[in-house]
Parts: sequence; structure tokens; C-alpha cells
Amino acid sequence: MTIQGPAIFLAQFMGDEAPFNSFDSICAWASELGYLGVQVPSWDPRCFDLEKAAKSKAYCEEIQGVAASHGLEITELSTHLQGQLVAVHPAYASMFQAFAPKGVKTPKDMQRWGTQQVKWCLTASKHMGLKAMPTFPGALMWHTVYPWPQRPAGLVDAGFTELAKRWRPILDHADKSGVDCAYEVHPGEDIHDGATYEMFLDKVDQHERARLLYDPSHFVLQCLDYLDYIDRYHDRISCFHVKDAEFVPNGRVGVYGGYQSWQDRAGRFRSLGDGEVDFTSIFTKLTHYGFSGWAVLEWECCFKDSQQGAEEGAPFIASHLITPPAKAFDDFAGGSIDKKAIRDALGL
Repeated sequence: MTIQGPAIFLAQFMGDEAPFNSFDSICAWASELGYLGVQVPSWDPRCFDLEKAAKSKAYCEEIQGVAASHGLEITELSTHLQGQLVAVHPAYASMFQAFAPKGVKTPKDMQRWGTQQVKWCLTASKHMGLKAMPTFPGALMWHTVYPWPQRPAGLVDAGFTELAKRWRPILDHADKSGVDCAYEVHPGEDIHDGATYEMFLDKVDQHERARLLYDPSHFVLQCLDYLDYIDRYHDRISCFHVKDAEFVPNGRVGVYGGYQSWQDRAGRFRSLGDGEVDFTSIFTKLTHYGFSGWAVLEWECCFKDSQQGAEEGAPFIASHLITPPAKAFDDFAGGSIDKKAIRDALGL
């Protein structure tokens, strides 16, 4: 099996000016740059009507037809913003109001709205024949991520119990839809590394649909081994964001960033090829483990313009795609099985 690509996540490119203000025009733009797939932000009405998609398979086919007219596939429908609202601590409610429609202000209202949205997206994904839905899990414990003051005994267990309680009905709906919930392991989420993912899995009884979106950039910023992560969790990886990053600490700023702007932080997202992520090893490992999903560019760079990042992204991804060998490189030196030769070689 081979990784598919290149594809591009449209979220950071949608805007009010052409060609970024409609699904048709942004698909034409992406196709001209050499992309073969698009990951769609399901919350952006400029390119997608989520409620309509959940209720009308015909609409889903229409949207897929628009993409196909430009030689593109829809790789996944994303619910990052809605998934975030499934679990919002009151301390962050005012900042997350931007993710919700007017009138949805309290954490409880956000949870209800986000849950419905995510379920709709799973249904729409089923209508489109998609296999995974990238999302965020939300966070109830992020304000306690550093253990000072000391966390009360039982807090982490209770936090993951509640997070699982909120996501279990969604995961069951995902199972009925035949679609994975691919959580993006990300700072600001209760699932932000392998250990927290394992704790969540324990609380949802190792649910088959509780999968992962792999994005190495977030691991660079946490000083986490993103290659060993693939070895550990490859059987749970359903989606892949190709995003670069660098971590350049000094005597002034480190992992926490010192409340600085992105350009002045030690950990920064970069356009593909400008950071320190070893994509050759990543694509090799994912190919080795049989990952056959899409390699999707997510552009987030504090130095380079998005247009340049998008233009450079398609050929960068294409150059890293690996076609597994049809035969072993040393087959030429082999021969048919000869039992006598085998015994002779063993000195028997």
C-alpha cells in the first residue's frame, strides 16, 4: 500500500477574496498547484454546508463532483473547531466563543453544539465514502498541564473519565458510520501526547474508532520523538498532516514561549522544508507500516506567505511519496529453493 498525495487542508486558505471564497474556485486553485486532494474544513460555509451534507447524500455527491471537476478528491472533512467545543473549561469559554455561532456561549451550550456538529460530520463523511474525520478532543485539564500547584489526587482520572463520557456516544456514532475519529495530538488538548492518548483510550475501552491524526510539528514543539511515536501508534494513525516546525531555544525562551509572538518563540511552525522535521524518515516509516491515507499539507508559517507555502508544498510532498518495491533489491542474486544447498550451507 502507498501513501496518497499530495493534498492540502483548505482551512488556512479560505477567505473572502477570490479564489479562496468558494469551494469551486479554491479547488481550481489547488489543482493548478499540483494537488490531488483537498481536506475540507466542515465549519466554513464558504465551501461547505455541514447540516445539509448530513441530511442529503445528493448534496455530498454534488460537492464531490465539484472537486472531481478539477481532478481532486475530498480526502476528509475536518471538525477541529467543533471537536474543540465538545470539552471546554469555563476559563477558556470566552476565547472559544469565536468557534461557535452567536448565542452559543456557555461550555454546556458549546458541548451540545459541538457534539451535534461532529455527529453530522461523521454522517456526511459516510455519505461521501470517507474513512476518517480529523478533529480535536477538547480540554478540561489544560490549565493543570504543569503540576504547580500540585494536582489533587484523582483529578486526571476524573478528567479523562468526563472526556470519555462526552466522546463515547460520538465514537459509537462513528462506528455506525464506518468513520474514524482521528484526534490531532496537540498542545491545548487533553490528548496532547502518547501518554494522554493512552489514558483516553483506557477510558473508552480501546474504542476502535478512537484514532489519531499524525502531525510531527506539534511533537517538535514538545521535544517529543515523532519517529518513535509512529513505531508505538502506527496502527492507530488514520490521518497525516504534513507540517514542518523548528525548535530553537535560547537563554530567553524555551518550550513555553514566554508569551512571545510566533516569530520570537523557540518553537515555530514553518513551511515545508524550512524546519527541522525529518520527512524522509517519516514517509519511510509510514510506508513501512502500510499507511495508505493521504499526505495533507497543513500550512502554518510565521515567516513565509501562504501562497508560496502552498506552491512549494505539492512538489515537496510528491518528492517524498514512496512506491513500495515490487521485488527485493537482491532478488537477482537469489535462486530457487534447494534443500540440499540449504543443508550444505548449514554444515549439515
